[in-house]
Amino acid sequence: LSWSGGKDSAMALYELQKQGYSDITLLTTVSEKYGRISMHGVRETLLTEQARSLGLNIEKIYLSPECTNEEYGAKMEEFMLRQKKRGIKKAAFGDIFLEDVRKYREKNLEKHEIDAVFPLWGRKTKEIAETFIGLGFKSIITCVDTNSLDKSFSGRLFDRDLLSDLPRNVDPCGENGEFHSFVFDGPIFSQKIEFSAADKLFDDGRFCFCDLKSANGVFL
Repeated sequence: LSWSGGKDSAMALYELQKQGYSDITLLTTVSEKYGRISMHGVRETLLTEQARSLGLNIEKIYLSPECTNEEYGAKMEEFMLRQKKRGIKKAAFGDIFLEDVRKYREKNLEKHEIDAVFPLWGRKTKEIAETFIGLGFKSIITCVDTNSLDKSFSGRLFDRDLLSDLPRNVDPCGENGEFHSFVFDGPIFSQKIEFSAADKLFDDGRFCFCDLKSANGVFL
């Protein structure tokens, strides 16, 4: 399962387990320089804590800070070759409606004879968001694309108040990349991931991130 640590991948895992899938391994891309989940900005140690609470193994692909499509493609190709040798036959993703992304994934997996699984595909994103919250999942917004959403949303909990405050042109699940999240509790976790949000935000000119720190105040 392609795992970003955010709400869509958590919902995808929930659906996969409900459908009877077992022995699931998580796959996450991590910035080699910064030790953070790509795009989400969540520190690697919190990712490890998620996997431990889920009781699942995790595989990490490390990417350079200025990762090109060629680098990403080569590392994914190498990873998928290893998975094929292990006998893996399915790869799952939390994509919902982006046709070009789905076709890209299916094309790259087809040559390895690995089937792509999309447990959330075609569902209305508002319904997915409402279900996620209703099931008791807890998530915090860790990254906002300020071209689409005000940076004040970074650091907010993903709850019904946030959904009602989102501008009408922003997808409720952030499917177009408007925002990213970190899930810290819910029905698939054995225990809550303890953390606190840093007092200040940091940004790179376009993306505004909320840094997370461990419960004892030490940055992870």
